[in-house]
Amino acid sequence: MALGPWNLFALENTLSAATAPLLKTPLHGLHLELGARMVPFAGYSMPVQYPAGLMAEHHHTRSAAGLFDVSHMGQLRLVGPDAAAAFETLMPVDVIDLPVGKQRYGLLLNGEGGIIDDLMFVNRGSDLFVIVNGACKAGDIAHIQARIGARCEVIPMPERALLALQGPQAAQALSRLLTHIEKLVFMTGGHFTWEGADLFITRSGYTGEDGFEISVPDSHAEGLARTLLAQPEVQPVGLGARNSLRLEAGLCLYGNDIDTGTTPVEAGLTWALQKVRRAGGAREGGYPGAAKVMAQLQDAAGALTRKRVGLVALERIPVREHTELQDAAGRRVGEVTSGLLGPSIDRPVAMGYVDAAQAAPGTRLNALVRGKPVPMEVSPMPFVPNRYYRG
Repeated sequence: MALGPWNLFALENTLSAATAPLLKTPLHGLHLELGARMVPFAGYSMPVQYPAGLMAEHHHTRSAAGLFDVSHMGQLRLVGPDAAAAFETLMPVDVIDLPVGKQRYGLLLNGEGGIIDDLMFVNRGSDLFVIVNGACKAGDIAHIQARIGARCEVIPMPERALLALQGPQAAQALSRLLTHIEKLVFMTGGHFTWEGADLFITRSGYTGEDGFEISVPDSHAEGLARTLLAQPEVQPVGLGARNSLRLEAGLCLYGNDIDTGTTPVEAGLTWALQKVRRAGGAREGGYPGAAKVMAQLQDAAGALTRKRVGLVALERIPVREHTELQDAAGRRVGEVTSGLLGPSIDRPVAMGYVDAAQAAPGTRLNALVRGKPVPMEVSPMPFVPNRYYRG
């Protein structure tokens, strides 16, 4: 069964093809030793899959624990008493009131309300710890530095790697290495020590499963990865399975499903916009593109014209990104942005943008695959229920 993970790499491959030699993460040698197939991704040489194959890696993560190298992603700190208030001016998100130890999903916006990047941040008390997408990190850091660098220190952390341990047995495996790791719940984080190294760990990830993201000094990354892989529950997993897992979980891939031309409301990410930043909230607006985003939230004068939806194909034919979507009369009503044959549910699933009038669950549409209509139905997401640990 071909899963076609290449949508994941299209943008990054294009960007990296004509630029500098590929960078390597601290786990590069380990990936080669494990027999990984390496591909260009976000300017790095990264493992797309290991000898077990994408399908096996996907199912192993759903049933046990998969270890991902996500060291290509950007890590940075925002330091200073004004850091939270300053960072909040860049996003339609509540940063100021985030309690110490809590993590939140955020969206950097441009002046038109388009998404520059999506990110995760944690209030660590002494700073804000931020993780951004690998392909966007240089631009993100420059953007943040230019706009709020006079109000707080913006400190990139290239000296640290990032591992993700995902799956229902991730906590069981990690608890053999670290005491009290089980006290973390979904979207919280804390400092831990392993072999003398400071780790910062959040209980989060991008697969829909329970799991952890582990920020570790480069010097200890390979040792930690080897120790985790020595646990009976853990197998290495590449970017291909990461893509199929996140799509089944209904999570956006930056560059495919969201970009600078997409607003949070169009993308269905309104759950990330806290009440305090909305119309009538205590800190209403005040971020780039606020007028457009708030008009779309209220759908003032039909301001919301398109919307991201989940799609399930009614025939066993995978529908890839950029496939046109039509209504029953043959009119173009949208386009697929991500699609594959979902390994966990064994049926084709996709997400894409359609006219707002066609976004209701149960709406029947046709996808044009090689000129032939494939019937699809608008579906709620996630396609596979999330299994985050909330305590």
